[in-house]
Amino acid sequence: MNSETTNGVNEVRLLRINEVAELTTLSKSCIHLWVAQGRFPAPLTLSPTVKVWRQSQLLSWVEIKTQESKAISECLAAKPLEVKQ
Repeated sequence: MNSETTNGVNEVRLLRINEVAELTTLSKSCIHLWVAQGRFPAPLTLSPTVKVWRQSQLLSWVEIKTQESKAISECLAAKPLEVKQ
């Protein structure tokens, strides 16, 4: 998704952990764990106690995960699982 623009100037919206959790529907602890595992975008550290995420980066991550999920669903639908008895 594109950044919001005002008067032709790109604005980057920075989100704190509570907003990231709301946007992604992930818990804060899950976000921290996935960042540590490299499965989620890393935050920008503004100070030792302030970390923020770029909204545009998170929206791109959500889009990628959505496309991956659709691809997996299509693959499973195309090839039904065999049931062994």
